[in-house]
Formats: sequence, C-alpha cells, structure tokens
Amino acid sequence: MAMLVAPRSEAKCEFKAIFNFGDSNSDTGGFWAAFPAENPPNGMTFFKKPAGRATDGRLIIDFLAQGLGLPFLSPYLQSIGSDYRHGANFATLASTVRLPHTSLFVTGVSPFSLAIQLNQMKQFKVKVDELHSSGKAKLPSPDIFRKSLYTFYIGQNDFTGNLAYIGISGVKQYLPQVVSQIASTINEIYALGGRTFLVLNLAPIGCYPAFLVELPHQSWDIDSFGCMISYNNAVIEYNSMLKEALRQTRNEIPDANVIYADIHSVMLDLFQHPTSHGLKYGTKACCGYGGGAYNFNQQVFCGNTKWINGQNLTATACNDPYNYVSWDGIHATEAANKIVANAILNGSYFDPPFSLHKFCDIQPIG
Repeated sequence: MAMLVAPRSEAKCEFKAIFNFGDSNSDTGGFWAAFPAENPPNGMTFFKKPAGRATDGRLIIDFLAQGLGLPFLSPYLQSIGSDYRHGANFATLASTVRLPHTSLFVTGVSPFSLAIQLNQMKQFKVKVDELHSSGKAKLPSPDIFRKSLYTFYIGQNDFTGNLAYIGISGVKQYLPQVVSQIASTINEIYALGGRTFLVLNLAPIGCYPAFLVELPHQSWDIDSFGCMISYNNAVIEYNSMLKEALRQTRNEIPDANVIYADIHSVMLDLFQHPTSHGLKYGTKACCGYGGGAYNFNQQVFCGNTKWINGQNLTATACNDPYNYVSWDGIHATEAANKIVANAILNGSYFDPPFSLHKFCDIQPIG
C-alpha cells in the first residue's frame, strides 16, 4: 500500500529558511554566477544540464531542503531568477574558512571565504530589514532569522589546498584557526538572531580519487579499502578539534542548538563498503580521464578538454553515476549525497543528539 504524504503546503516545519555557508560541496550556483563558465556533464542526472553544482545532480543541501519541505536554495550571488524567501546560499566552489592570501586566477582559491560569506549574511539581513515592507523583493520577513537553520559545510579546501606541498604536519599548524573561525562565525550569527546551527565535519579525503592520485604516499600507507591511512587520520584529528570547539560554543550560547554532524562516518562507510549501500565503486571517479583504479587525471578535469602530448583529451562522465560514490574525484555523486542527507535527516549522526523530526514533518527525499 502506498504511503500517504502530506502535501507540501500542509507539512509542518519550524524552520522557515536555511542559510548555508560552504564550498563546492554545498554551492548551488554562487561560483558560476560570479564567474560564468560552467560545463556539462555537471547536472546530468537530475537537472539534465549544468545547474551550478559540482556534481551530476543534487547536493546534500538540496536534499536537506527537500526533507524540510523547502525549495532549493538560491545562491546569494545569483542576481537573476533568485528567490530568498526561504533562505540563501553563501557557499562558493573553492571557498576556504581562512582568508585567502592569493588570487583565484593564480591558485584557484575562491575570494569568497567564510568571513566574506558572513559579511554577505549581515548585508542580507540589513536589506531584509530595510525592504520587507516594500513588497518588491522576493525576501523573507525580518523575523526569519530566528526561525532558520544555519548550515556549514566548509573547511575541506583549507585542509587540502597546500597539502601536497607542506604535508600533514604543515597543515596541522593552522587547523586550530579554522575551527575557531567556524565557532566565532556561529557566535556572530547568534547575535543576528540565529538559534540552530548544523556543522558538517570533513569527509575522509584519503579515499578521494583525486587525492589518491595527487598526494604523495607510500604503498604501506594504503589500507585494505584503498584509502590513505595518514591523511584520513589527520582528518579524524581535525574533526575531533571541530567537535570540541562546537562543544565550547554550546556552553557560550546555551539557548542555541549547536550540532555537529558526523558525515565523515557515513562517507567512510560509502567508500569502504559501496555495495552495502547499493553502489559499486568507492575510490573510482565517474567523470574523469584515464580509467584504471581511479579514473582521474589531474591535467584534465571532469568536463574539460586539454591538448596533452600531441592529442586532445576529454574527461567524460560514466553512464551510471548512480553506481559511484565519487563524481569527479573530489566531489560526491547525487547517489552518495542522498545517502548522507538521509543519515542527517534521520538524526543518527548528531552530537549532541538532536531530532529534526521534533521541528519538522520530514518529507521523503526522491
């Protein structure tokens, strides 16, 4: 018998909006609004065309919005066709927590670091307070900020940006700055009225096809699942540091919900046991060039064509992204994102325990 689902309009949810801060793992089009040049096959599975997302379909943040009965988030930087009545997405591809000391055009780091994203959020609130009575803009009412979910999925680029050059020990020196800046950003948004914060930890980058190709490692550093042990251990250390910083933040703002979401555990299980989740390939990219164990070539990235050694090489997508954990060597597929989002919506990976079901009638995600 088919399960009856309440129509979206009747579904109850105390969260009227989502405001997201992040990098390419949760960017719904901000980067490509600022620097238009997006290529297929991104978007091939769900949107059937490039849709501002670095994957074949939907991201974790898209599924979270669906689960809460909210529309997909419009990027803050997208001036055409955006609707901000249910929140805004400040994430951009290649963003870092720390302020970048280089240009996008030199090293590929986004100028929209977490501090900039926070300033955009503050400006957004100023505009909402100014313009809400005019009725001209697709903006929420000024009381939205207390009724919103604030999500963070950022820090991966701080961790991996210089990793190949300075090594794990070099990166570890500034990771405390990364977690303290995430914590202070939460405090600042709390001052604007925010009361519920969901912070996603870092996935096991030692299992990513791109890093398995790019990062220096010895054969003895590979575990039985094909992942790099030392890099994954460093991620676990970072995640522990983040968890502790959020615990301290919780003590500073006791009337807020500051939740640590352990997506690392879900992603690690996906990489190690893809078949247990209905997938086939863990550490092999769907979209890439070169085939083999990883199907990743750092000279020609997914969707691009490059002249290399006298021939034109194109990194193309597989026909079955739903069988892969990794889309392009760095980002997850829609299939993997959906599994992670379901784990978040179920609330089984939160610290401290937190039930989204108490706040919302969670919608099934298709």
